[in-house]
Amino acid sequence: MRGHDSFSGLPSRLYWALADARRSLRLFWHRADFEAMAGVLLVGALLAGFGFGLHAVFARQDAVRDMARQAEARDLECLARNVYFEARGEPAAGQYAVAEVTMNRRAASRYPEALCDVVYQKNWDAVRGRYVGAFSWTEFKVLPDPRGEDWERAQKVAEEVYSGRHVPSLQGAMYFHATYIRPAWAKQKQPVARIGRHVFYR
Repeated sequence: MRGHDSFSGLPSRLYWALADARRSLRLFWHRADFEAMAGVLLVGALLAGFGFGLHAVFARQDAVRDMARQAEARDLECLARNVYFEARGEPAAGQYAVAEVTMNRRAASRYPEALCDVVYQKNWDAVRGRYVGAFSWTEFKVLPDPRGEDWERAQKVAEEVYSGRHVPSLQGAMYFHATYIRPAWAKQKQPVARIGRHVFYR
């Protein structure tokens, strides 16, 4: 009989226990420091925003560095091709000189800023009635792909001159031509060196 009374009173005790818990929760809610909670939420939001901002900054920096690496790779390719097609078979000094002339033009304000644009620049020639490449090989529509030891050497020369590891020997040289020709513009320039089969001018 006593066990039956205990069983029958269980729902009532459970009800009051839940009522006490609800009352405690309500008291906590009313006593809570909402300003402190708001401050915590604000700090959390600021930290989250700061984290997203840092991520965006680092992502942009990575993209900029990647673009710079790609631009440098294009520059080196164009410079090496110019050395290869203009001075392949020339002594090392002649290959460095061609690379120097190319870089000197890039540094001059009257030439394009991008190195590939310097290499592939074309100007109008009134005598011939057409655009003429600054470097003769760029006028050919079809050229064999650079290869072999000559190409490896041209790449090495280009990288050393481009990076500044090679000490310039032709300060201010901006022009050159093969020794077997005498272009009209050469009369107005100052010769600075003859290396291999090329004459260099400033």
